[in-house]
Amino acid sequence: MTTTGAENRFAVNNTASNMCGFTLMNSQVGLLISTVLTRLDNVKVTHLPSMIRVDGEGKFEVLYSDIDEEAGEEEGWFNAAEFEEAMSTHYGRMVHLDDRTIMFANPEDAAEYIDFDLKPIS
Repeated sequence: MTTTGAENRFAVNNTASNMCGFTLMNSQVGLLISTVLTRLDNVKVTHLPSMIRVDGEGKFEVLYSDIDEEAGEEEGWFNAAEFEEAMSTHYGRMVHLDDRTIMFANPEDAAEYIDFDLKPIS
């Protein structure tokens, strides 16, 4: 099958994309998270019928206090467990801290959090 000038969206591309992200359930909590993340300049949120796709360039953070505020709940209502329940899959490096989840496109950028040794092996 040939295409007539149209880009093949299923073509293989092995170059680094500098992207990271996750999909959320299209639920009340997923909508809260996506609403907060649409405010970040380097994040694109795509609403689909059964899920919400979140794609970020480089690095971005999901601050739990921002989700608490958006929900009108007391601080501490949203946490890593709530996030994991709303999320179905991710790509890139994900680091959960007490007050946030950090997404990294490049594992080297997450080295200090994931005990990743950047020293060359000789």
